[in-house]
Amino acid sequence: MLLFVGLGNPTPDSENNRHNVGFKIIDSINKKFGLSKQKPKFKGLLTTGIVGDQKVYAIKPLTFMNNSGICIRELIEYFKIDPEDVIVFHDDLDVEFGKIKAKFGGSSAGHNGITSIDKFIGKDYSRVRIGIGKPKEKIEVGDFVLQNFDEDEMTAIEKISKNINEAISILVEKKLDLFSSTVNNNK
Repeated sequence: MLLFVGLGNPTPDSENNRHNVGFKIIDSINKKFGLSKQKPKFKGLLTTGIVGDQKVYAIKPLTFMNNSGICIRELIEYFKIDPEDVIVFHDDLDVEFGKIKAKFGGSSAGHNGITSIDKFIGKDYSRVRIGIGKPKEKIEVGDFVLQNFDEDEMTAIEKISKNINEAISILVEKKLDLFSSTVNNNK
């Protein structure tokens, strides 16, 4: 049993923010693999189904980015999911736009959603870091991540989602390096 977590903020005006790319990935996985209808549970929107040969829960926390760990802890305690079976999809400023880096554990690198998860479940879980790049002009990081993707970036995010879905069986097996290279080499 695995838990997929997509990080983001639940307000309608946040839907296309850079910070909400995790929500977009979960929506794409839900659609591609026909997961159940989203239901409000555990302070998030929860779906379930089968991906590959694994039972999967997927959640978009409604606790806002900075409190994502609250939702995840409730869910893993209820379903008895080991933190090592949690895979979090989130935006990353330090990864080139459109690139993906998957890793297990490590530092939050200042990402408040990851900091919250670390606080509530520890650091022993997988992260799929989706590159949103750095601002090209002088702008505060907080303002940049809350800006909407432009039209070209949205097209790129759709392609990234498709690549993730095509390589999801590798991710389910937790072959993180192979997953990263596969999704980044799909054109």
